[in-house]
Amino acid sequence: MSCHVLVLYIRIKIKMPKYFYTAVSGISDFPELTVVGLVDEEQFMYFDSNTKKAVPKTEWIRQNVGADYWDTQTQTDIGQHQNFKNNIQVAKQRFNQTTGVHTFQLMYGCEWDDQTGATSGFRQYGYDGEGFLFLDLKEMRYISPVQQGFPTAQKWNNNRVLIETDKQYFSTECIEWLQKYVQYGKSSLQKTGQILSSSENIKI
Repeated sequence: MSCHVLVLYIRIKIKMPKYFYTAVSGISDFPELTVVGLVDEEQFMYFDSNTKKAVPKTEWIRQNVGADYWDTQTQTDIGQHQNFKNNIQVAKQRFNQTTGVHTFQLMYGCEWDDQTGATSGFRQYGYDGEGFLFLDLKEMRYISPVQQGFPTAQKWNNNRVLIETDKQYFSTECIEWLQKYVQYGKSSLQKTGQILSSSENIKI
C-alpha cells in the first residue's frame, strides 16, 4: 500500500502600504486636507484640516502608542495642510486653472518581505486624478510624466539634502516603523503590514 503526501508551502509577504494625503480646493465645508493611513487595507489613523487632530482608527494602534505619538502626528499634518494648500495653488497656475474643483494627492509607503528581508518603497504625487510626480528609488530621482511637473522634478532633484533624506527614510526609518506596526497588530494583520510615518514639507 502506498500513499501520496501533498505538502503545501505558503509564503507570506508584507503587502504594500497605502498612506494618502488629499488636498482639495473649490469645495466649501469640505476639509482642505485629509490624511488616511492604512495597514493591510485596514485604516488605522485619520486626520483632517477641519478637526486639526490625528486620531486612531484601530484598537491595536490605540493600545500600543501614547499621546506623544498622536501629538507629533497632529503637528506634522497641520504643517502639511499649509504646504498642500500652496502646492495645489502652484499646480493650478501651471495648468492655467483659476476656478473649479481640484485635488492634489500624495501616496507613499514601504514594503518589507519578512522571508527574504527585501525592502522597497514608493512616493507618488497626483493632480486631479492624474500622475504628476513620482520618486524612482533605484535612481533616487524624481520623474514627472507631465510637462507641468518638470520644474518640480528639477528643483527636487537638485536638492541633495531632500534626496538623501528620502533615501534614508525608505531604507531605514520607514522599515523600522513598518516592523513596529506589524508587531502591534500581529493578531489582526496576520503578519502583513503597511506603514504610516512623517512626510517632508516640500514645496512644488
